[in-house]
Amino acid sequence: VDLPDAKKAKTNGSKPAAAEELPIVDFEYMKEFMKEVFLSYGVTPERAEICSDVLIEADKRGIDSHGLGRLKPIYCDRMDDGILWPEKPIDIITESETTALVDGNLGLGLYIGPHCMQMAIDKAKKFGVGFVACRNSTHYGIAGYYATMATDQGCIGFTGTNARPSIAPTFGVEPMMGTNPLVFGLPSTDDFPFVIDCATSVNQRGKIEKYAREGVDTPAGAVIDDQGIERTDTEGILRDMVLGKCALTPVGGAGDKMGGYKGFGWAATVELLCTALQSGPWGEDICGVDRATGKPKPMPLGHFFLAIDIEKICPLDTFKKNTGEFLKAVRESKKAPNGPGRIWTAGEPENDARLARTAQGGMKVVVPLQKNMIDLRNNRPGLKEKYPKLPFE
Repeated sequence: VDLPDAKKAKTNGSKPAAAEELPIVDFEYMKEFMKEVFLSYGVTPERAEICSDVLIEADKRGIDSHGLGRLKPIYCDRMDDGILWPEKPIDIITESETTALVDGNLGLGLYIGPHCMQMAIDKAKKFGVGFVACRNSTHYGIAGYYATMATDQGCIGFTGTNARPSIAPTFGVEPMMGTNPLVFGLPSTDDFPFVIDCATSVNQRGKIEKYAREGVDTPAGAVIDDQGIERTDTEGILRDMVLGKCALTPVGGAGDKMGGYKGFGWAATVELLCTALQSGPWGEDICGVDRATGKPKPMPLGHFFLAIDIEKICPLDTFKKNTGEFLKAVRESKKAPNGPGRIWTAGEPENDARLARTAQGGMKVVVPLQKNMIDLRNNRPGLKEKYPKLPFE
């Protein structure tokens, strides 16, 4: 998760000098633009609305690696390449009162994910617990979106997804697992739910892509190459990751001195929950590139979604109170004398970003994303008429 602007200020995080001069675009404008892009590909209006909502929620939360920044390279370019499809049915393969296995048929994960999470929540509301496994999906955006769907409806939420191989196992250098987020959401008396949404790697590909847009090095310790050397050259890392010559390190880093085996274990757990139930592919089969030809190929991903209806166990208000009291005590605990003077709990940095960005009137759009928007506007049918001039033109 990116540090939101408010938190960066607290920690004296540096920004490029030009950052303050970037145009600010209203969230509703940006969401509508993304929706129109999806519509131009033939996504139905209802699904286009959902897809754009998942993406704009990332930008609202300060997760810049997964919002507008992913619209063109992850979704549009892949639809253009014919390795994911804008409109496919979601098939139920098996189903019981509390469980289901569904097939997304390589449609947009941005509408497959919400469909599956709502299935899990509906089952939980009837029977206490709902679990849905999904196969043949594609990138489903920020995993925290799904945990928040559950918390908004009085449930505990749990989700995860695999991805193209990026993480090397402890004492290995070959990318074998995706960045594989393991995500929980719990409702609270706070103004925001407790949602822990993070990859099982030290860093993740979207963040490295963000470093590339900003022209900065990747922090040491996040990437290892096939010679066992830690890499910081962002552009080279992205190039070599496609070739399978670089790998991300698991949470805890390379080796076992800082507990890298823990992150490796969690990444493997997610990979198994996304493939074993689904009989789904992993590793090279979802790398997205035909190694022989260099051409793009489909990446059939797996997801899982769990919802627990709190009211089936205890009153929702009691659960929220208990959760809120603990989190408040954590935030009020003794601060490090050389730290920023504040303790954040999960979900709070994203809430800070939402408040700060709402107060400034929306999101700042960096130059590479301005170019992406212009490119989409100029080349997608109907968009030039609807957007003759973008806010930064």
